[in-house]
Amino acid sequence: MSPEDSYDIVVVGAGPAGSTAATYAARAGASVLLVDRKKDIGVPLQCGGFLPHHETLQELVPSAQLPYTLEEYPSSCVHTTTTLQRFIAPNGQSKQFEVDADVLNRRQFDKYLAREATRCGAQLMVGTNVLEVNGNSLIVDGVFGKHTIDAKVLIGADGPNSIVGRTKGLVRDPDPMGTGTAFEYELSGVDVDREAVEMYFGKDYVPGGYAWIISQGGDTANIGVGIREVLFKTGMCARDYLDRFMYEHPIASEKLKSGSIVSVVSGLVPVGGAPRRTATMDTLIAGDAAGHIIATNGGGISTAMVGGKIAGETAVDSLNGTCKLTEYDLRWREQMGLEIKTAAYARKLMDNLMRSDSMMSAAIKMISPEHMKAVQCGRLPDTVKKGLIKLNFGTR
Repeated sequence: MSPEDSYDIVVVGAGPAGSTAATYAARAGASVLLVDRKKDIGVPLQCGGFLPHHETLQELVPSAQLPYTLEEYPSSCVHTTTTLQRFIAPNGQSKQFEVDADVLNRRQFDKYLAREATRCGAQLMVGTNVLEVNGNSLIVDGVFGKHTIDAKVLIGADGPNSIVGRTKGLVRDPDPMGTGTAFEYELSGVDVDREAVEMYFGKDYVPGGYAWIISQGGDTANIGVGIREVLFKTGMCARDYLDRFMYEHPIASEKLKSGSIVSVVSGLVPVGGAPRRTATMDTLIAGDAAGHIIATNGGGISTAMVGGKIAGETAVDSLNGTCKLTEYDLRWREQMGLEIKTAAYARKLMDNLMRSDSMMSAAIKMISPEHMKAVQCGRLPDTVKKGLIKLNFGTR
């Protein structure tokens, strides 16, 4: 395709946040260009696809207005459905709570979202890298050649290392513990619990993080580790920890070690909370670029899409003169800021505990299934907060 010279809104990144922003902006009548560096949307993947059902999502972010695309996605986007989330402590004890969720086929889901944006009138430009951001202009290059594209509003939905965010000064405070690495395998030939998402803890396998097993239906599963590089042992990398989990963990390895690795997925996860500012007079950031993630579980699909919806709507409102673009900061924080901030705080409380297997096992034993679910949703009941602080004090 040959793009126009200028648009009302240019969105960089066609993941869940960017495609949602483009959808809502185009639906409101704006001229929208959606740019993505991938030649094939959804490939390669950079994270898994665990998505609670609509009712649970509303419970997760009760003040948020959820995008319709979080409820109406096609069945072809779903690998399987789970009903439980189970925590396995370092000592092998487990605790679980009910949560109905879909395990998404992210390749299909991301394509669906991008197609929905184009159905609503946005133009899509794949295989295109943003080389430079100069004010309201983007210099891009890729399979369709080199272009300079002007925008009245830029929306950066281009991940944790957003070029749009960096150029505009919309970045998080430096924190070596604020960015995690997610490294995953898709396995075939395994026999795992198809009803439950399992999360494993233990400093020898995932120091400062957790490992997971998520059935994709049949004999396939997604397994992975979410881990902070600053806690790696000398000479170890994320793949080493995942291999250790797959082949050596006393419980998990019995389910996994005979499996065949059919794909590898990796990416960065911003678990340090949101930047102080996510908007300027001409630019917004959303999704991972804006820290729109629940740090206690690493989940970011739903919050990214909520952020994208608000970004698209605010961009159009600013063009229509009904608000300033900087109102975006207030809007998204009103809808989900408390949950994101609370989850980041809870993650910090857990960080010290995760360095001690005995303390982490004690924490999981202490927290009831009901409260465990609340923490996973970005809420921190007072009794849990006091208990975690007490356990932290005991580790000093």
